[in-house]
Amino acid sequence: MVELVDAQDSKSCVRKGMSVRVRPRPDLTSSELRTQNSEIALSPEFKLLSSKIKTSFQKNILRWFRTHKRDLPWRRTRDPYRILVSEIMLQQTQVDTVIPYYRRFLKTFPNFKMLAKAPVGRVLKLWEGLGYYSRARNLHTLARTVCRKHNGQLPSDPAALQELPGIGPYTAGAILSIAFNQDYAVLDGNVQRVLARQMGWTHDLRTTEAQNSSWALAQSLVPHGNAGNYNQAVMELGALICAPQNPRCGACPVRSRCRARNQNKVNQIPFKPKTKVLPHYQIGAGVIWKGDKLLISQRPFNGLLGGLWEFPGGKQKSSESIERCVEREIKEELGVRVAVGPSLAEIDHAYSHFKITLHAHHCRYLSGTPKAIGCRAWRWVSRSQLNNFAFPAANQPIIRQLLSNIN
Repeated sequence: MVELVDAQDSKSCVRKGMSVRVRPRPDLTSSELRTQNSEIALSPEFKLLSSKIKTSFQKNILRWFRTHKRDLPWRRTRDPYRILVSEIMLQQTQVDTVIPYYRRFLKTFPNFKMLAKAPVGRVLKLWEGLGYYSRARNLHTLARTVCRKHNGQLPSDPAALQELPGIGPYTAGAILSIAFNQDYAVLDGNVQRVLARQMGWTHDLRTTEAQNSSWALAQSLVPHGNAGNYNQAVMELGALICAPQNPRCGACPVRSRCRARNQNKVNQIPFKPKTKVLPHYQIGAGVIWKGDKLLISQRPFNGLLGGLWEFPGGKQKSSESIERCVEREIKEELGVRVAVGPSLAEIDHAYSHFKITLHAHHCRYLSGTPKAIGCRAWRWVSRSQLNNFAFPAANQPIIRQLLSNIN
Protein backbone atom coordinates (compact mmCIF):
# COMPACT_ATOMS: atom_id res chain seq x y z
CA MET A 1 0.00 0.00 0.00
CA VAL A 2 1.23 3.52 -0.79
CA GLU A 3 1.90 5.32 2.51
CA LEU A 4 2.05 9.01 1.62
CA VAL A 5 0.80 12.25 3.12
CA ASP A 6 -2.81 13.23 2.56
CA ALA A 7 -3.24 15.25 -0.59
CA GLN A 8 -5.63 16.05 -3.37
CA ASP A 9 -6.41 13.39 -5.91
CA SER A 10 -6.27 15.35 -9.15
CA LYS A 11 -5.63 13.89 -12.57
CA SER A 12 -3.85 11.04 -14.26
CA CYS A 13 -2.95 9.97 -17.76
CA VAL A 14 -1.82 6.74 -19.31
CA ARG A 15 1.56 7.17 -20.91
CA LYS A 16 1.68 6.59 -24.92
CA GLY A 17 -10.15 24.55 -10.23
CA MET A 18 -26.45 49.66 4.09
CA SER A 19 -25.54 49.11 7.69
CA VAL A 20 -22.98 46.67 8.85
CA ARG A 21 -23.03 44.63 12.03
CA VAL A 22 -19.79 42.83 12.84
CA ARG A 23 -20.40 39.23 13.88
CA PRO A 24 -17.76 36.73 14.99
CA ARG A 25 -16.19 34.11 12.81
CA PRO A 26 -18.21 30.95 13.59
CA ASP A 27 -15.41 29.22 15.50
CA LEU A 28 -14.12 32.14 17.58
CA THR A 29 -14.04 31.90 21.35
CA SER A 30 -15.01 34.95 23.43
CA SER A 31 -11.33 35.72 23.99
CA GLU A 32 -10.57 35.46 20.27
CA LEU A 33 -13.63 37.59 19.51
CA ARG A 34 -12.29 40.36 21.79
CA THR A 35 -8.99 40.14 19.91
CA GLN A 36 -10.80 40.37 16.57
CA ASN A 37 -12.82 43.42 17.69
CA SER A 38 -9.61 45.04 18.90
CA GLU A 39 -7.96 44.38 15.54
CA ILE A 40 -10.93 45.93 13.75
CA ALA A 41 -10.76 49.01 15.96
CA LEU A 42 -6.99 49.50 15.71
CA SER A 43 -6.18 48.49 12.15
CA PRO A 44 -5.51 51.46 9.83
CA GLU A 45 -7.14 49.58 6.96
CA PHE A 46 -10.46 49.41 8.78
CA LYS A 47 -10.30 53.07 9.79
CA LEU A 48 -10.03 53.94 6.10
CA LEU A 49 -13.15 51.95 5.28
CA SER A 50 -15.94 54.30 6.22
CA SER A 51 -19.55 53.17 6.41
CA LYS A 52 -20.14 54.92 3.10
CA ILE A 53 -17.32 53.00 1.42
CA LYS A 54 -18.51 49.68 2.87
CA THR A 55 -22.09 50.32 1.78
CA SER A 56 -20.94 51.23 -1.72
CA PHE A 57 -18.81 48.06 -1.89
CA GLN A 58 -21.75 45.89 -0.83
CA LYS A 59 -24.28 47.51 -3.16
CA ASN A 60 -22.01 47.40 -6.20
CA ILE A 61 -21.16 43.73 -5.71
CA LEU A 62 -24.77 42.73 -5.04
CA ARG A 63 -26.00 44.66 -8.10
CA TRP A 64 -23.38 42.94 -10.25
CA PHE A 65 -24.29 39.54 -8.79
CA ARG A 66 -27.99 39.91 -9.61
CA THR A 67 -27.09 40.40 -13.26
CA HIS A 68 -24.12 38.10 -13.74
CA LYS A 69 -24.48 35.20 -11.30
CA ARG A 70 -24.31 31.69 -12.71
CA ASP A 71 -27.42 29.51 -12.58
CA LEU A 72 -26.06 26.79 -10.29
CA PRO A 73 -28.28 24.00 -8.91
CA TRP A 74 -27.51 24.74 -5.25
CA ARG A 75 -28.59 28.35 -5.74
CA ARG A 76 -32.15 27.20 -6.40
CA THR A 77 -32.66 25.98 -2.85
CA ARG A 78 -32.46 27.05 0.79
CA ASP A 79 -32.47 23.45 2.00
CA PRO A 80 -29.61 23.23 4.53
CA TYR A 81 -28.83 19.62 3.52
CA ARG A 82 -28.42 20.48 -0.16
CA ILE A 83 -26.37 23.57 0.62
CA LEU A 84 -24.16 21.50 2.92
CA VAL A 85 -23.55 18.88 0.21
CA SER A 86 -22.64 21.57 -2.32
CA GLU A 87 -20.27 23.35 0.06
CA ILE A 88 -18.47 20.13 0.98
CA MET A 89 -18.10 19.16 -2.67
CA LEU A 90 -16.89 22.62 -3.67
CA GLN A 91 -13.97 22.52 -1.26
CA GLN A 92 -10.82 22.54 -3.43
CA THR A 93 -12.91 21.51 -6.46
CA GLN A 94 -14.09 23.47 -9.50
CA VAL A 95 -17.78 24.21 -10.00
CA ASP A 96 -18.05 22.49 -13.39
CA THR A 97 -16.58 19.32 -11.89
CA VAL A 98 -18.96 19.37 -8.93
CA ILE A 99 -22.30 19.83 -10.75
CA PRO A 100 -22.76 16.25 -12.09
CA TYR A 101 -21.56 14.74 -8.80
CA TYR A 102 -23.95 16.97 -6.85
CA ARG A 103 -26.92 15.91 -8.95
CA ARG A 104 -26.09 12.20 -8.77
CA PHE A 105 -25.45 12.38 -5.04
CA LEU A 106 -28.78 14.07 -4.26
CA LYS A 107 -30.68 11.70 -6.51
CA THR A 108 -29.28 8.78 -4.52
CA PHE A 109 -29.23 10.46 -1.08
CA PRO A 110 -31.93 13.19 -1.05
CA ASN A 111 -31.75 13.77 2.72
CA PHE A 112 -29.73 13.06 5.85
CA LYS A 113 -31.73 9.92 6.66
CA MET A 114 -31.01 8.24 3.32
CA LEU A 115 -27.32 9.16 3.51
CA ALA A 116 -27.01 7.95 7.10
CA LYS A 117 -28.53 4.57 6.24
CA ALA A 118 -26.15 3.92 3.33
CA PRO A 119 -22.93 1.91 3.73
CA VAL A 120 -19.84 4.08 3.48
CA GLY A 121 -18.65 2.09 0.46
CA ARG A 122 -21.67 3.23 -1.54
CA VAL A 123 -20.99 6.85 -0.57
CA LEU A 124 -17.36 6.55 -1.66
CA LYS A 125 -18.42 4.98 -4.96
CA LEU A 126 -20.61 8.01 -5.75
CA TRP A 127 -17.68 10.26 -4.77
CA GLU A 128 -15.25 8.33 -6.98
CA GLY A 129 -13.12 10.72 -9.02
CA LEU A 130 -14.02 13.86 -7.03
CA GLY A 131 -10.94 13.61 -4.81
CA TYR A 132 -10.36 14.48 -1.15
CA TYR A 133 -12.23 11.38 -0.04
CA SER A 134 -12.16 12.34 3.63
CA ARG A 135 -14.93 14.77 2.68
CA ALA A 136 -17.19 11.87 1.72
CA ARG A 137 -16.39 9.91 4.89
CA ASN A 138 -16.95 12.99 7.05
CA LEU A 139 -20.23 13.78 5.30
CA HIS A 140 -21.44 10.23 5.92
CA THR A 141 -20.48 10.42 9.60
CA LEU A 142 -22.07 13.87 9.82
CA ALA A 143 -25.36 12.53 8.46
CA ARG A 144 -25.43 9.80 11.08
CA THR A 145 -24.66 12.32 13.82
CA VAL A 146 -27.40 14.69 12.62
CA CYS A 147 -29.93 11.87 12.59
CA ARG A 148 -28.87 10.64 16.02
CA LYS A 149 -28.46 13.96 17.85
CA HIS A 150 -30.48 16.52 15.90
CA ASN A 151 -33.55 14.62 14.63
CA GLY A 152 -32.30 14.70 11.07
CA GLN A 153 -32.08 18.51 10.93
CA LEU A 154 -28.84 20.42 10.44
CA PRO A 155 -28.35 22.67 13.49
CA SER A 156 -28.40 26.42 12.93
CA ASP A 157 -26.41 27.12 16.09
CA PRO A 158 -22.79 27.93 15.16
CA ALA A 159 -21.26 25.93 18.02
CA ALA A 160 -23.39 22.85 17.35
CA LEU A 161 -22.73 23.12 13.63
CA GLN A 162 -18.96 23.16 14.05
CA GLU A 163 -19.02 20.14 16.31
CA LEU A 164 -20.00 18.11 13.25
CA PRO A 165 -17.21 16.36 11.31
CA GLY A 166 -15.85 18.21 8.30
CA ILE A 167 -17.35 21.59 9.26
CA GLY A 168 -14.68 24.27 9.54
CA PRO A 169 -14.98 28.07 9.74
CA TYR A 170 -15.57 28.57 6.00
CA THR A 171 -18.20 25.85 5.63
CA ALA A 172 -19.95 26.97 8.82
CA GLY A 173 -20.07 30.57 7.58
CA ALA A 174 -21.44 29.50 4.20
CA ILE A 175 -24.18 27.34 5.71
CA LEU A 176 -25.15 29.85 8.41
CA SER A 177 -25.41 32.70 5.91
CA ILE A 178 -26.89 30.94 2.87
CA ALA A 179 -29.18 28.37 4.50
CA PHE A 180 -30.08 30.18 7.73
CA ASN A 181 -29.63 33.85 6.74
CA GLN A 182 -27.33 34.59 9.65
CA ASP A 183 -24.77 37.39 9.44
CA TYR A 184 -21.57 35.37 9.13
CA ALA A 185 -18.76 35.89 6.65
CA VAL A 186 -17.01 33.34 4.47
CA LEU A 187 -13.34 33.34 3.60
CA ASP A 188 -12.24 31.05 0.80
CA GLY A 189 -9.53 31.63 -1.77
CA ASN A 190 -11.82 33.72 -4.00
CA VAL A 191 -12.95 36.01 -1.17
CA GLN A 192 -9.46 36.46 0.22
CA ARG A 193 -8.10 37.35 -3.21
CA VAL A 194 -10.81 40.00 -3.74
CA LEU A 195 -10.19 41.53 -0.32
CA ALA A 196 -6.39 41.43 -0.62
CA ARG A 197 -6.52 43.28 -3.93
CA GLN A 198 -9.03 45.81 -2.65
CA MET A 199 -6.79 46.55 0.34
CA GLY A 200 -3.50 46.28 -1.55
CA TRP A 201 -2.14 43.63 0.82
CA THR A 202 1.26 42.43 -0.38
CA HIS A 203 2.10 40.21 2.59
CA ASP A 204 1.83 36.43 2.87
CA LEU A 205 -1.84 35.67 3.53
CA ARG A 206 -1.07 32.24 4.99
CA THR A 207 0.15 33.56 8.33
CA THR A 208 -2.11 33.46 11.40
CA GLU A 209 -2.06 37.25 11.65
CA ALA A 210 -3.06 37.63 8.00
CA GLN A 211 -5.82 35.05 8.34
CA ASN A 212 -7.23 36.85 11.38
CA SER A 213 -7.13 40.20 9.58
CA SER A 214 -8.80 38.70 6.52
CA TRP A 215 -11.58 37.17 8.62
CA ALA A 216 -12.08 40.44 10.47
CA LEU A 217 -12.30 42.43 7.25
CA ALA A 218 -14.64 39.89 5.64
CA GLN A 219 -16.92 39.98 8.66
CA SER A 220 -16.96 43.78 8.83
CA LEU A 221 -18.24 43.92 5.25
CA VAL A 222 -21.19 41.54 5.68
CA PRO A 223 -24.46 43.47 5.23
CA HIS A 224 -26.99 42.87 7.98
CA GLY A 225 -29.80 40.60 6.80
CA ASN A 226 -28.30 39.79 3.40
CA ALA A 227 -25.20 37.76 4.23
CA GLY A 228 -26.07 34.79 2.02
CA ASN A 229 -26.40 36.76 -1.21
CA TYR A 230 -23.43 38.95 -0.35
CA ASN A 231 -21.13 36.01 0.41
CA GLN A 232 -22.09 34.29 -2.82
CA ALA A 233 -21.57 37.54 -4.71
CA VAL A 234 -18.01 38.02 -3.44
CA MET A 235 -17.15 34.39 -4.16
CA GLU A 236 -18.64 34.75 -7.64
CA LEU A 237 -16.66 37.92 -8.25
CA GLY A 238 -13.46 36.11 -7.31
CA ALA A 239 -14.30 33.14 -9.52
CA LEU A 240 -15.41 35.04 -12.64
CA ILE A 241 -13.71 38.46 -12.55
CA CYS A 242 -10.98 38.75 -9.90
CA ALA A 243 -9.30 35.55 -11.04
CA PRO A 244 -5.80 34.48 -9.92
CA GLN A 245 -4.43 34.94 -13.43
CA ASN A 246 -5.51 37.58 -15.98
CA PRO A 247 -8.28 39.20 -13.91
CA ARG A 248 -10.92 41.09 -15.88
CA CYS A 249 -10.49 44.39 -14.03
CA GLY A 250 -12.46 46.35 -16.61
CA ALA A 251 -15.59 44.34 -15.76
CA CYS A 252 -15.16 44.57 -11.98
CA PRO A 253 -17.95 46.49 -10.18
CA VAL A 254 -15.58 47.62 -7.37
CA ARG A 255 -12.53 48.47 -9.47
CA SER A 256 -12.53 52.20 -8.67
CA ARG A 257 -11.31 51.67 -5.10
CA CYS A 258 -9.14 48.61 -5.79
CA ARG A 259 -5.65 49.46 -4.52
CA ALA A 260 -4.00 46.63 -6.41
CA ARG A 261 -5.40 47.99 -9.69
CA ASN A 262 -4.69 51.62 -8.84
CA GLN A 263 -1.11 50.77 -7.85
CA ASN A 264 -0.62 48.45 -10.86
CA LYS A 265 0.02 45.46 -8.56
CA VAL A 266 -2.82 43.15 -9.59
CA ASN A 267 -0.42 40.43 -10.73
CA GLN A 268 1.59 40.69 -7.50
CA ILE A 269 -1.43 40.40 -5.17
CA PRO A 270 -2.12 38.11 -3.43
CA PHE A 271 1.43 37.20 -2.44
CA LYS A 272 2.55 34.07 -4.28
CA PRO A 273 5.04 31.82 -2.47
CA LYS A 274 7.76 30.17 -4.47
CA THR A 275 6.58 26.98 -6.12
CA LYS A 276 8.17 23.92 -4.59
CA VAL A 277 9.39 21.05 -6.72
CA LEU A 278 7.00 18.17 -6.05
CA PRO A 279 8.57 14.84 -5.12
CA HIS A 280 7.99 12.04 -7.63
CA TYR A 281 7.56 8.47 -6.41
CA GLN A 282 7.69 5.20 -8.31
CA ILE A 283 4.84 2.91 -7.23
CA GLY A 284 4.50 -0.79 -7.99
CA ALA A 285 1.05 -2.43 -8.03
CA GLY A 286 0.00 -6.01 -8.66
CA VAL A 287 -3.02 -7.19 -10.63
CA ILE A 288 -3.15 -10.56 -8.89
CA TRP A 289 -4.87 -13.43 -10.71
CA LYS A 290 -6.17 -16.66 -9.24
CA GLY A 291 -7.98 -18.31 -12.09
CA ASP A 292 -10.45 -15.68 -13.30
CA LYS A 293 -10.53 -13.83 -9.97
CA LEU A 294 -8.58 -10.72 -8.97
CA LEU A 295 -7.35 -9.81 -5.49
CA ILE A 296 -8.06 -6.23 -4.41
CA SER A 297 -7.48 -4.50 -1.07
CA GLN A 298 -9.13 -1.64 0.80
CA ARG A 299 -7.09 1.24 2.17
CA PRO A 300 -7.41 2.14 5.87
CA PHE A 301 -9.90 4.91 6.62
CA ASN A 302 -7.38 7.12 8.43
CA GLY A 303 -5.11 8.12 5.57
CA LEU A 304 -4.72 9.11 1.96
CA LEU A 305 -7.63 7.80 -0.16
CA GLY A 306 -9.05 6.21 2.97
CA GLY A 307 -11.66 3.52 2.37
CA LEU A 308 -11.01 3.19 -1.36
CA TRP A 309 -10.10 -0.11 -2.98
CA GLU A 310 -6.95 -0.62 -5.03
CA PHE A 311 -4.66 -3.08 -6.70
CA PRO A 312 -2.21 -3.75 -3.86
CA GLY A 313 1.28 -2.35 -3.98
CA GLY A 314 3.43 0.48 -2.71
CA LYS A 315 6.47 2.70 -3.04
CA GLN A 316 9.63 1.38 -4.67
CA LYS A 317 12.78 1.36 -2.57
CA SER A 318 15.93 2.81 -4.09
CA SER A 319 17.69 -0.54 -4.18
CA GLU A 320 14.99 -2.67 -5.82
CA SER A 321 13.37 -3.26 -9.19
CA ILE A 322 9.67 -2.57 -9.73
CA GLU A 323 9.05 -6.30 -9.95
CA ARG A 324 10.70 -6.86 -6.59
CA CYS A 325 8.77 -3.90 -5.16
CA VAL A 326 5.45 -5.43 -6.25
CA GLU A 327 6.37 -8.82 -4.78
CA ARG A 328 7.51 -7.33 -1.45
CA GLU A 329 4.58 -4.92 -1.03
CA ILE A 330 1.99 -7.64 -1.68
CA LYS A 331 3.64 -9.90 0.87
CA GLU A 332 3.75 -7.11 3.47
CA GLU A 333 0.22 -5.93 2.81
CA LEU A 334 -1.65 -9.22 2.34
CA GLY A 335 0.69 -12.01 3.38
CA VAL A 336 0.59 -13.84 0.04
CA ARG A 337 3.27 -14.83 -2.44
CA VAL A 338 2.93 -13.98 -6.12
CA ALA A 339 4.87 -14.44 -9.31
CA VAL A 340 5.25 -11.03 -10.95
CA GLY A 341 4.53 -11.10 -14.66
CA PRO A 342 4.51 -8.61 -17.53
CA SER A 343 3.65 -4.93 -17.29
CA LEU A 344 -0.01 -4.01 -17.73
CA ALA A 345 0.22 -0.20 -17.63
CA GLU A 346 2.33 2.77 -16.53
CA ILE A 347 0.26 5.68 -15.23
CA ASP A 348 1.45 9.19 -14.37
CA HIS A 349 -0.69 10.72 -11.64
CA ALA A 350 -0.52 14.08 -9.84
CA TYR A 351 -1.66 14.86 -6.31
CA SER A 352 -1.49 18.30 -4.72
CA HIS A 353 1.79 17.63 -2.89
CA PHE A 354 3.52 14.92 -4.91
CA LYS A 355 3.49 12.97 -8.15
CA ILE A 356 3.66 9.26 -8.86
CA THR A 357 4.26 6.88 -11.70
CA LEU A 358 2.21 3.76 -11.07
CA HIS A 359 3.67 0.59 -12.60
CA ALA A 360 0.97 -2.09 -12.76
CA HIS A 361 2.03 -5.69 -13.41
CA HIS A 362 0.08 -8.86 -13.96
CA CYS A 363 0.78 -11.25 -11.07
CA ARG A 364 -0.02 -14.92 -10.55
CA TYR A 365 -1.10 -16.01 -7.09
CA LEU A 366 1.20 -18.67 -5.66
CA SER A 367 0.45 -19.31 -1.98
CA GLY A 368 -0.78 -17.97 1.34
CA THR A 369 -4.15 -16.99 2.72
CA PRO A 370 -4.80 -13.27 2.29
CA LYS A 371 -4.79 -11.29 5.53
CA ALA A 372 -5.52 -7.60 6.16
CA ILE A 373 -2.01 -6.80 7.41
CA GLY A 374 -1.36 -3.43 5.78
CA CYS A 375 -4.89 -2.80 4.56
CA ARG A 376 -8.42 -2.66 5.95
CA ALA A 377 -9.93 -5.55 3.99
CA TRP A 378 -9.45 -7.69 0.88
CA ARG A 379 -11.66 -9.39 -1.70
CA TRP A 380 -11.38 -11.87 -4.56
CA VAL A 381 -13.53 -10.42 -7.36
CA SER A 382 -14.24 -10.99 -11.02
CA ARG A 383 -13.40 -8.33 -13.57
CA SER A 384 -17.10 -7.53 -14.02
CA GLN A 385 -17.37 -6.77 -10.28
CA LEU A 386 -14.65 -4.13 -10.27
CA ASN A 387 -17.12 -1.34 -11.00
CA ASN A 388 -18.95 -2.13 -7.76
CA PHE A 389 -16.03 -0.75 -5.76
CA ALA A 390 -14.65 2.78 -5.39
CA PHE A 391 -11.08 3.01 -6.74
CA PRO A 392 -8.64 5.96 -6.85
CA ALA A 393 -8.25 7.81 -10.13
CA ALA A 394 -4.80 6.33 -10.68
CA ASN A 395 -6.32 2.82 -10.77
CA GLN A 396 -9.04 3.68 -13.28
CA PRO A 397 -6.89 3.19 -16.44
CA ILE A 398 -6.01 -0.29 -15.16
CA ILE A 399 -9.68 -1.15 -14.69
CA ARG A 400 -10.57 0.18 -18.14
CA GLN A 401 -7.89 -1.97 -19.71
CA LEU A 402 -9.00 -5.06 -17.80
CA LEU A 403 -12.65 -4.55 -18.73
CA SER A 404 -11.85 -3.89 -22.38
CA ASN A 405 -10.47 -7.45 -22.65
CA ILE A 406 -13.64 -9.18 -21.44
CA ASN A 407 -15.04 -11.31 -24.24
